[in-house]
Amino acid sequence: MRKNNETVDVSRRSFLKGAGAGAALLAAGALAGCASDTDGKAVLAEAGTTPEWLPESWDYETDILVIGYGGAGMWTAVTAADEGRSEVLILEKAPVRGGGNSSINLGEFTIPVDAEGCATYIKSFSRGLTPDVMADAWAAEAVRNGEYATRWELPWQQNEGTLASKYTESCEYPNLPGSDSMQIGAIEGYGMNFWDIMDQHRQDLGIEVLFNACNEELIQNPETKEILGCYADVDGKRMAIKARKATMMTIGGFEFNEDMKNEYLRVYPAKGFYGWPYNTGDGIPMVQHVGAQLWHMNCMIGGANPNFNDPEHPYAIQLSPKNDAYVHVDRIGRRWHNEKTGASPHVGWHQFTKFDDEICDYAVAPYWVVIDQTGFDAGRLGPDPTAKLARGMYAPSLPKEVGRYDGWSEDNKAELERGWLKTGNTFEELAAEMQKVDPGFMDAEKLKESVEHYNELCAAGEDPDFNRPGDKMLPLENPPYYAWPVYPGGCSTLGGPKKNEHAQVLDTKDQVIPRLYAAGCFGNFAAHTYGISGGNNAENMVWGRIGARHACALEPWDKDETTEA
Repeated sequence: MRKNNETVDVSRRSFLKGAGAGAALLAAGALAGCASDTDGKAVLAEAGTTPEWLPESWDYETDILVIGYGGAGMWTAVTAADEGRSEVLILEKAPVRGGGNSSINLGEFTIPVDAEGCATYIKSFSRGLTPDVMADAWAAEAVRNGEYATRWELPWQQNEGTLASKYTESCEYPNLPGSDSMQIGAIEGYGMNFWDIMDQHRQDLGIEVLFNACNEELIQNPETKEILGCYADVDGKRMAIKARKATMMTIGGFEFNEDMKNEYLRVYPAKGFYGWPYNTGDGIPMVQHVGAQLWHMNCMIGGANPNFNDPEHPYAIQLSPKNDAYVHVDRIGRRWHNEKTGASPHVGWHQFTKFDDEICDYAVAPYWVVIDQTGFDAGRLGPDPTAKLARGMYAPSLPKEVGRYDGWSEDNKAELERGWLKTGNTFEELAAEMQKVDPGFMDAEKLKESVEHYNELCAAGEDPDFNRPGDKMLPLENPPYYAWPVYPGGCSTLGGPKKNEHAQVLDTKDQVIPRLYAAGCFGNFAAHTYGISGGNNAENMVWGRIGARHACALEPWDKDETTEA
């Protein structure tokens, strides 16, 4: 990478022995669908002067520019530097560390045992919304995920001990054809350990990260449509960054952009996302500005999670009642399902999408968990900050500067004082507090009727309404009462720019936007629903590697200048 005309050498690391042959094959077809490497240079030469759409000078220069330093950015960067022998620079919005959802998740990744079966399964759950060629490309690369995890010194095991497999049998839809090819790899120490190990590899490769980078704007040649780099505010200073070969967009989802979620997702409000709070959809207008087509904007990965509408902690914080004295009610106050029915952590959000014409809205977005004083006193409701291998935004190794949550109090009183838990001595008082979160909906009489009827079912020892097991029901008969809202959400949104089998971003006519790539949840290839346990991390690995290899085989758009230098 060059900064202000100063040459900086990038250290190299020997990696896959077969990478050389693969790179040669890639080079033969890397420019397919891309404008000529010299087109951008030719336009400048003809003009004789710097056109107004191009910076007068560059603050940074690199071969591959990666925007977003999460899991997709990591895999893109290390692949480009190692296999692609290219200089890499990363921009990251967070003030320190980076990591995104990949660094705070379970560390699980898809590792199919058969590429053909995997592709068949993907085509089955995608219902034609993901092109077959992409399913084939994803599957062919995903079978190598275990190989790459081992070669990058990640401690992992296959299938056994994975948390997702407890819910999904290694995939969300085990009855679909090809599902038996899907398995999961689990990294010891979760995403935190993955990030620590891979970040050290990034440093060993000499890849620089510019933190506090935001307000990026892609620089596009208006004639060739090539992406030549970007502008960005770095520590408050506007900078121009040249990407000689390509710009890779690995900027994550829009989990913390309320306007985008309400515009695009199938249900709203969707406040139950527990991931990286810097995922605010910044990349969507960036790629729209250069003509990109969006896809899969209505899809997400997630289930049901509490959120307390606290700007200091905007992400979901998972709670768990410590006894069976609890009931779920909808926005009106009506009990609506068997509370013991487990919701998938990946597609459990589907339960929220039923529209209620009586109220002209989604009746269970949010729904409410109601407990009494006995439930309140039964134990810590939220995450234990002292737990071994705590993960998510309350992981102890997460820097406070990125919004770490210190964990739930042992007696629940700090959260009650903070207003996260709503309380009332009567159902009328409780309903009034709940209405502060969801104005105009909670009906105190219906809430009271629902809880009293539930108590009657507890006394009878059976639940003919929703078939909750009688031995898993305890009455709520010890006021005061407490409640918290539960929203759809979870891991991430999936929408972003449409891409092809090389991870190249496409315009509205399905033509390649030259030198622009995307990976990860910024345009995830999953569609119709999400059907791949460990698929988010696998999405990072697969398209990060595919895109990096393809981009690194390009000739620099400024190759004459590069040669002269």
